Amino acid sequence: MLIDTCLIQARSLALAALLLVGVAPVQAGEPAPVSAPPAVQAEELPYQVLDMDWQDDARQRAVPVRLYLPRQASAEQPVPLVLFSHGMGGSRRGYSYLGRYWASQGYASLHVQHVGSDREIWFGNTFTLLSRLHDAANENEALARVADVRFALDSVLADGELGPLINPQHIVAAGHSYGANTSLLLAGAKVERGGKPLNLREPRIKAAILLSAPPFHGEKDAAGIVGGIEIPTLHITNTEDVIRIPGYYSDAEDRVALFDATGGGHKLLAVFEGGSHNIFTDRKEAGGIFLNPKIKEATQALSLAFLRRLINGDASQLQSWPERFAPLLARFVPD
Repeated sequence: MLIDTCLIQARSLALAALLLVGVAPVQAGEPAPVSAPPAVQAEELPYQVLDMDWQDDARQRAVPVRLYLPRQASAEQPVPLVLFSHGMGGSRRGYSYLGRYWASQGYASLHVQHVGSDREIWFGNTFTLLSRLHDAANENEALARVADVRFALDSVLADGELGPLINPQHIVAAGHSYGANTSLLLAGAKVERGGKPLNLREPRIKAAILLSAPPFHGEKDAAGIVGGIEIPTLHITNTEDVIRIPGYYSDAEDRVALFDATGGGHKLLAVFEGGSHNIFTDRKEAGGIFLNPKIKEATQALSLAFLRRLINGDASQLQSWPERFAPLLARFVPD
């Protein structure tokens, strides 16, 4: 396998019990339907939200997406694009706190839904849930996820209305958990099958933002896989970022070890104190109701500072970020 068996820590501890009592877990990271804040009309927001149901005919696979598009985007001033890949059991509706924030700051965010490992795995016979999770984490699905993101990028750039609004020179991959693995593969992580390397690198991607990136399941040589990555990477995790499910365990230190193994001259690591694996989703209770919004705010600010230095050459926010969020930090490694 190219990725871990399951990346839903909030469901992992209760999974066996849920199977016994016949209660299906609720999909992780799925927010309420998108709507404008009560005091703000949608047309007053600095971005618009567009849902599109694309179809990759070559693979006979649906690729639903949600695009957070800054209203300032124009053919004369196209905006950068973040390609976001969700974790196991997620959807295009998830991680909206990031998509909305980035779009409000002038960066488009295209959230890709992976139909083989999306929210549908939570529906159906409870006693076959583990089987569905296993199928969603198999090697074919891991590869299909990479193709989903590449197809979504091709589609948005080829769109007659949307394409001119996106700057093709400023494309960034981002993802959480399983989606972080997807982003790493697009960023240049190398795996071999049958003695031959799989060429999954997407050259249009200039950097990657990795939330809770787990090790590649079944692969022992982390440096051999991610050591050849050459583009800038931002790694974000926390001291309680642990994955526990029957038959699979991944400690929080695995995220740090993956960072250490990753190549590239520019890589950063932020480790928050406390938290959980799912604190980076839209779930408001994950990791604690008081800590959750603070880590989300810090994640928004750090990712924006990373993007601004990368795209605009402005390092001021990145330099001040560690001091601003020092009370939350267990560790920070600048590049």
